Amino acid sequence: PAPLTVGTIQLGIGGCCAATTWLFKMRKCPKLTPEGRRLCYRIGFYHATGQFLTVMSLGAGPVSFTHIVKALEPFFFAIISALLFDQWMKPQVYASLIFVVGGVGCACYGERSFSWMALTTAMGSNVGFALRAVLSKFVMNTETNSKLGEYITSNNLFGIVTWCAFFLSIPVALVGEGFTFLDLWNKATTTMSETVIMEGAAAAVPDYSNPIRLARAVVTSGLFHYMNNEVMYQTLSKVHPVTLAVGNTMKRVFIMVASVIVFHNPMSLQSVMGSTIGILGVFLYSFFKQHYERAESKMSNSIAIASSSERP
Repeated sequence: PAPLTVGTIQLGIGGCCAATTWLFKMRKCPKLTPEGRRLCYRIGFYHATGQFLTVMSLGAGPVSFTHIVKALEPFFFAIISALLFDQWMKPQVYASLIFVVGGVGCACYGERSFSWMALTTAMGSNVGFALRAVLSKFVMNTETNSKLGEYITSNNLFGIVTWCAFFLSIPVALVGEGFTFLDLWNKATTTMSETVIMEGAAAAVPDYSNPIRLARAVVTSGLFHYMNNEVMYQTLSKVHPVTLAVGNTMKRVFIMVASVIVFHNPMSLQSVMGSTIGILGVFLYSFFKQHYERAESKMSNSIAIASSSERP
């Protein structure tokens, strides 16, 4: 229920997790310059946008369908990295993404539970999270990082971004759902209760008709959301944003399989084939990117050795 409010609550829970690490001195509390605050709020806006659109997509269609569409992340990350920061890769690397895009398109076309709302919001979240990752990688750059403040580690950066996203999302949630949240919540618990009765209280259908249990699920999802993204930021500090997106795509395969098992979401043969093509595209991307990175590294080393040998 209420994707804007639930998304805001999840961001607030994540912000509290970050604040706890600073309060108990588990991490040094970051200090931002005015330029650092400006950039963090900009990243926070992209983070909040991606968060809202993801929750809306999950509410508009099956979990498996949302994650099939969000498997397109590598494509968006590659385009934004190239256009905004002039970080181009070899054509063969981009060509491998065609399999990812084509496979996801095939899976969506064959999805029985297709929803335009789920499709458009999931695509929008891809754009939001791609902008967040690429700009965050720019902030993590050593030269840029030193100008933004003190103790701006990857973990601290995500904590700050989470707080910025939370503050920006509050007015959106209040305007969008503030006066209807309780009605939506009551309707959701009633609907879930009826669903459990229709399913014969099957173990595969979680009973969230109890408001306390539903609230606990929202809080738990906020904790897992924060931990997942914090690990992602740690990874982002060490790899290219597109590589991170490829890793996320593999993660989504496990989520899709789990959603089919737990929620009994049907997947057609075409959806399975499309997902398989997309996964193969991910492996091709990884192979080509590592191959050309090693080739460029060897060439750079050879040039450095040759230039040093020419010196008197």
